[in-house]
Amino acid sequence: MPTARVITPSEQQQLIDIVRHAAKTEILPRFRNLSDASIRAKSAPDDLVTDADQGAERLIGRAIAELLPGATIIGEEAVAEGDAQLADIAGAELALIVDPVDGTWNFARGLNQFGVILAATSFGETIFGLLYDPLADDWVVARRGEGAYFGRPDGTQRRLSVSDTTEIAGMVGSTSIRLFPKPQQYQLAATFPDLQRMMAFGCACHEYRTMAFGYVDFMLAGKLMPWDHAAGLLVHREAGGHAALLDGTPYTPTLHQGRLLAANSRESWERLREKYAFLI
Repeated sequence: MPTARVITPSEQQQLIDIVRHAAKTEILPRFRNLSDASIRAKSAPDDLVTDADQGAERLIGRAIAELLPGATIIGEEAVAEGDAQLADIAGAELALIVDPVDGTWNFARGLNQFGVILAATSFGETIFGLLYDPLADDWVVARRGEGAYFGRPDGTQRRLSVSDTTEIAGMVGSTSIRLFPKPQQYQLAATFPDLQRMMAFGCACHEYRTMAFGYVDFMLAGKLMPWDHAAGLLVHREAGGHAALLDGTPYTPTLHQGRLLAANSRESWERLREKYAFLI
């Protein structure tokens, strides 16, 4: 088996700097400043792309190509346009997967729940994840096997851990119910009263950040695009969480179909899987 690439501490810092620069130049100047013409629908009326998404992805892609020559770059918008292929992730020694504005629906409506997600994979396994909040200018980051950390430009760094909640009745969950078929939406909604709270972020970046901070106990996902999950699931695992598809299949960024459950422990995952087996 080929030896997996690693992201060095220096490369990590440079990737953070690239994302911060893209946010300052391409994303934040457009926040609450978008014309109707700069917001467009892709696969559905609520699947949006804006000038900020496209501008940030181009800037991040150019900077990554300069920093990491030869790396395969998989941008969400490039895939949508047919200029990049998800199939290339599996065989790439180093692939960078970019979601330039995660939570575009929120961003386009002036809501502050959006972020930038960057993952690095090697031969189909995630080796690095970055979850960046442009408005706060802070980030959650992980390298495989080295823990998950919260960071700020002033040098603040704090190791993160998932929650320790054990009882389902005390759990806070999150899901995007619209990503499940209508009959399952009704079944899923009927479980919400069994929990302390069920959240809907509309933004995987903040969904995974909040789990890493220990404020959300589990997450259900009905869609498996790698720009939404590769970085966040590495962060989640490095913070002590457990995740897999509901049928038990381990997650990898090469899987694009299935239902995902991420929980604060293997024991919680097993109990929640029983509860949500109807989603398989």
